[in-house]
Amino acid sequence: MGKITKTTGIFDKVSGLIEQARRKVATTINQEMVMLYWNIGKTIKEEIIKSKRAEYGKQIVHSLSGELAQRYGKGFAEQSL
Repeated sequence: MGKITKTTGIFDKVSGLIEQARRKVATTINQEMVMLYWNIGKTIKEEIIKSKRAEYGKQIVHSLSGELAQRYGKGFAEQSL
């Protein structure tokens, strides 16, 4: 019975370390994704403002969406950008 108690204590400590690391990873990923999407939006906005034409801006978003989806997969639809 002594081994079970010792193993349980170690298991709890190691499990705690794993859970703590997973939370840190998730938080870091979330922060980076927020910054990524903010920077994507900023870049698109700057390009559209530079052209000074709404129709051209729509073309930029449409083309960019297709290229990004082709390279990175789902998640880069025109509406998302």
